[in-house]
Amino acid sequence: MNIHDVILRPLVTEKSNIAREESHVVTFAVAPSANKHEIRRATEALFSVEVLEVRTMRMPRKSRRVGRFLGRKPEWKKAIVRLAEGQTIEFFEGV
Repeated sequence: MNIHDVILRPLVTEKSNIAREESHVVTFAVAPSANKHEIRRATEALFSVEVLEVRTMRMPRKSRRVGRFLGRKPEWKKAIVRLAEGQTIEFFEGV
């Protein structure tokens, strides 16, 4: 899998911002087929940082109603990446 296809987007929420500031942790939405090794390699290559730990979780599908129509949002995968002490990703600094 290409490293540009592994990480889809950063997740910028209140909880992820607190974790980034206190614990050197960044959160990404990743490809559902990506494993921890691919996520580590992609993060290190794209952002030039040292990754200590990668945790992944599958976020479940959710039902959504639009008027009288019932639909479902897709399942997706989240990765929580812990960086080495003193390492930051500049992308998050301006947010």
